[in-house]
Amino acid sequence: MEVDNPVYAYLHKQQNEAPGELSRYFSEFEDLYERKLWHQLTQQVEKFINIPEAAPYRIDLYNNFVRDWQKNMNKVKLVLFALAAARQYDSIQAASDFMTQITEEVNKPESQEAYTLATLEGAHFRLLLNDLDATRDALDQSEKQIDSFAHVDPVIHASFYRVCADYYKAKAVFGQYYKNALLLLACIDIQELAPEDRVQRAYDLAIAALLSDNIYNFGDLLSHPIIDALKGTEHEWMHTLLFAFNSGDIGKFESLVGNLHSQPLLKQQEAFLQQKIRLMALIESMFKRQGAGTRRIAFEAIAAETRLPATEIEHLVMKALSLGLIKGSIDQVDQQVTVQWVQPRYLGKDQIRSLVDRLTQWEAKVKETANKMSQATPELFV
Repeated sequence: MEVDNPVYAYLHKQQNEAPGELSRYFSEFEDLYERKLWHQLTQQVEKFINIPEAAPYRIDLYNNFVRDWQKNMNKVKLVLFALAAARQYDSIQAASDFMTQITEEVNKPESQEAYTLATLEGAHFRLLLNDLDATRDALDQSEKQIDSFAHVDPVIHASFYRVCADYYKAKAVFGQYYKNALLLLACIDIQELAPEDRVQRAYDLAIAALLSDNIYNFGDLLSHPIIDALKGTEHEWMHTLLFAFNSGDIGKFESLVGNLHSQPLLKQQEAFLQQKIRLMALIESMFKRQGAGTRRIAFEAIAAETRLPATEIEHLVMKALSLGLIKGSIDQVDQQVTVQWVQPRYLGKDQIRSLVDRLTQWEAKVKETANKMSQATPELFV
């Protein structure tokens, strides 16, 4: 042991002052540090910083201990340790300045993955400071770097998609937020998120799905367990609203309209949501008719199912055609729509039951036709 080494003085101080469980970690740190077992030491520090009670120690631990042996550790882990410390600063500016320093320290040819991660996490703090231009530049730079790597640590992908999602949330670009937030969820175990974070992420995804002008299939979200985080919370109505949109249930939507007024973004876009639910009702109406031998649908029938005047149906169908939600044609003279294709659907339980009923009916018709043919031309079935 080097008596004059300030690292030992720091570790001894924490062993004497930290609560029992945390004090044990500082003893282990000293033992591993003295034996130069850097990998094992990195693992123990990682465990320590993930203990909620260790939060007040993270800044000093990084500055007084980790910095001393950082050259011997995985640099991605180093950035993660620095990030844990940065989150403990009282001001966002101080955290941003700290991450800028870390980014410069790991900007070396042999640690470009760590540099990319540090750049992204620095961009996160600049976004919190509302510096959108700097955030965008950092994202563009990081994307190029990630594309150049032969292998990318999942934590870097997760960081990239998280900062991208938060950037697009700040810009109110709902479609891009939705895409990047779902990609983020593919990179992480949602059970590792705090319950309040799961609720917030599910709520933000729901808002994005509803307000995006190019998302009319909610399958990726409705089939993801994150959406269940809304159940049992004050936002449970949002869960119901998403399924109402997915099935084009205008009645259910109208019963929930009052809740929209509790969310400023939804309240401001109520007219858009009214049009979107009717487009979803149109898709659902045409989907139900697929395979049922009915491809020509009268304007009056569509009007009844979308609760719009017949005079507005042509515009609604043209909107659906332009968005690629359906493929077909409009007969203005006969006031009919011919449908060749409908966007694939995410089916809820009621929709699956309806599909099963239709398949059962189709099977019965096939059997009936086969029996008639057998009776009319028995020689063909010998």
